[in-house]
This record gives sequence, C-alpha cells and structure tokens, in this order.
Amino acid sequence: MRVRVDEAACISCGVCESLCPEVFKLADDGKAKVLQPETEESCARDAADSCPTGAIHIEE
Repeated sequence: MRVRVDEAACISCGVCESLCPEVFKLADDGKAKVLQPETEESCARDAADSCPTGAIHIEE
C-alpha cells in the first residue's frame, strides 16, 4: 500500500508515530512525515483509522 500525509491537515497529535513508528515520524516542525511511503505494515492502516483529522491517506 502507498501511504501519504496531508501536512496541512496534520495537527501534530503524534498518534500515527505512537501506533506505527516504522512508517511515521513527527518532524522538527511537528508535522507527521512518512518514513516508508510503500509499506505492508498493518499498523499504517491503524494509524490512518486513528488520525483525528483524517490526514493520513492509504492507497491500495
């Protein structure tokens, strides 16, 4: 799956990084960054489902 973050929608809550540190990291600006844009990590989907603003997008 392909993962991306809409940085404009990201509120820097950190739930993505806490659920899936293999794929997401909060950068110095506080916005979530994708470490693995192409991944099979199931936690990426959990992070997308848990994002309060829907900033994480998954494409199959």
